[in-house]
Amino acid sequence: MQDGFLTVSIIDATNNRPIQNAVVNIYSMSNGSQSSSTLYQNLRSNESGQVTGLVLPAPDVDYSLQPSDVRPYSQYIVEAIADGYETVVIEGTQLLATIEARQGVPMSPRTRSKRSFSRQSELIFDIGEHTLYGTYPPKIPESNLKPLPPPTGFVVLDNPVVPEFIVVHDGLPEDSSAPNYWIPFKEYIKNIASSEIYSTWPEQTIYANVIAIISFTLNRVFTEWYRNKGYNFTITSTTAYDHKFINNRNLFEPINVVVDAIFNTFIKRPPTSRQPLLAQYCDGQKSQCPDQMTQWGQ
Repeated sequence: MQDGFLTVSIIDATNNRPIQNAVVNIYSMSNGSQSSSTLYQNLRSNESGQVTGLVLPAPDVDYSLQPSDVRPYSQYIVEAIADGYETVVIEGTQLLATIEARQGVPMSPRTRSKRSFSRQSELIFDIGEHTLYGTYPPKIPESNLKPLPPPTGFVVLDNPVVPEFIVVHDGLPEDSSAPNYWIPFKEYIKNIASSEIYSTWPEQTIYANVIAIISFTLNRVFTEWYRNKGYNFTITSTTAYDHKFINNRNLFEPINVVVDAIFNTFIKRPPTSRQPLLAQYCDGQKSQCPDQMTQWGQ
């Protein structure tokens, strides 16, 4: 085992302002042989709403640098309690060795009486496994270039523009019961990259994967792929059609740095094409994708 590093950021879900003096507890995840245990207790968020400098065990970094049956990250439970807010529990925060993870905790104002016991109602986020370790549907192959949307009478842009938000449908396209989330574009790309690649990989590998993710996403935006099918969202969270989005998962600092640097960089092929390339890939281990990129280089 090696050390992983965690920063927890507590914010008001209604206005994104930091919440000072919130109580943060960190627990291990229970498994078949061990119950959950308290690792950090009664930590207080600072004026920036953060608890910093948390050091926690994580599997050896080598497990994340090559295909392995061993889960290469550790999982933790993050609990946040603050006066006037609903308690939030995040189950499955992921830590990789040597890397700083950042877990955001959005807290909603409490609507019950102040006399109510503050932990009777908890908002729980269940963070699924990373796509390189967990089992998810393989990507259904598509054409890399799509028909452009028909004229609507509005101004049509000649080139792709990075949108402020991505509307993510958290389920299959036809599942009308699945929620839609409005996610800032850069936060969406960071979420996808943190869910689909390991932040321990070499920087240039992270760059290549992030550019592919951006290109794929902007293709969905520019071609209005789902809206032209009658849906009211930009993209889905299912790996059969798009990338794996995990609502409120933690992000990793090396990925954050890369996304902030190149969030408006994408692939065009041929170079004369107006639309970004729908850059598809697979892991090359659990699934195969001939003539497309593979994450493990197989």
